[in-house]
Amino acid sequence: MASKKKILLIPAAVLIIGSLVYALRPAAVPATAVRVERGPFTEYVDEEGYTTLRNPYVVSAPVTGYLRRVMLEEGDAVEAGQVLFELEPSPAPALDARSMEEARARVNAAEARLRAVEAEAEARQLERQFAEKEFGRTESLYRRDAVPAAQLESWRDRRDRARSAERAARNSVETARFEVAQARTALDVSQGQRTDTTDSALIRVQSPLDGVVLGRLRRDEGPVQGGEPVMEIGDLSLLEVRVDLLSMDAVRVRPGMDVILTRWGGDADLAATVRRVEPAGFERISALGVEEQRVPVRIDFSDDRADWERLGTGYRVEARFILWHEDDALRIPAGALFHKDGRASVFVVESNRARLRPVETDRRSGIWLRVASGLEAGETVIAHPADRIEDGTRIRPELREYR
Repeated sequence: MASKKKILLIPAAVLIIGSLVYALRPAAVPATAVRVERGPFTEYVDEEGYTTLRNPYVVSAPVTGYLRRVMLEEGDAVEAGQVLFELEPSPAPALDARSMEEARARVNAAEARLRAVEAEAEARQLERQFAEKEFGRTESLYRRDAVPAAQLESWRDRRDRARSAERAARNSVETARFEVAQARTALDVSQGQRTDTTDSALIRVQSPLDGVVLGRLRRDEGPVQGGEPVMEIGDLSLLEVRVDLLSMDAVRVRPGMDVILTRWGGDADLAATVRRVEPAGFERISALGVEEQRVPVRIDFSDDRADWERLGTGYRVEARFILWHEDDALRIPAGALFHKDGRASVFVVESNRARLRPVETDRRSGIWLRVASGLEAGETVIAHPADRIEDGTRIRPELREYR
């Protein structure tokens, strides 16, 4: 009887011990799992940029003068040869009280001299008329042998000298009149007034190309110096995009690479290509106060002008540089990768347990990593493994899809 009780106690003890072991063992750790899959993989660099013109024209005043009001406005279309703005001669500077009185005195003196030379010219005219009459009378008498030839020659000489004196007097009158005009002009512009605004005195600056007005650096009339910018014009069909990339990204960009322009305001993305990576970089302070080395990259539009005609210069865009693309790449989420003992590794789900496995990845695209070796399509890895998970840890995987 005792032996039968012992036989029955042994299974009961095993069952109790097993139950205790099962109850006391660590619970399965919940984990998010994803399948290793194949699909399109694009490595890219995203950066903000802005539109700019390849060859803008800044039109300046060719000479120092007085600018008339610029009537063209930003956005107005212009044609080659069209007048953009006009320049008048510079007005004379204003005079002080002493200089003003001196200018008035010079006018009075010039007018007095004019009256004097006009009187002198009138006297010379009378002398010439008297000499011509006497010469005519003496010539008539000489023909009748009433006077000698010497007397005729004497009056001819007096007539010629009277004519010359009259011409000199007339020239003096003209000179005096110019002096009066000069003195009056100096007095008239003594308050800085513009005196000659006729068309012959204007300088008309013309457009060098067909395009639009991008900006008016001067609008109101006023004095300008030679070489001072007045207006900026350009041809919007030559619009391009400038993106300042970090130097570590710029060295991976090559001319001819594809670029996708996004978030520019239109309904669809725009296709573009890299035209030039400039050889000189510059330093820029980021919003966080970090010094960054940036390199300008120039991008040309690949789509038709009608697709981006609403863009102007200085508009913001976002550029995605396509560095590398593969249609069928083995990929995993970037959150599944971690480093263990200096090696890149992942946890592979095998029979509801986490198994540590070293892997190699060579490229990244957003949330995806391209797997070079260590995994096969269809296997399941843990995304964002918790600190409690180690090699062999029992887990409760929850399969999700990453997109």
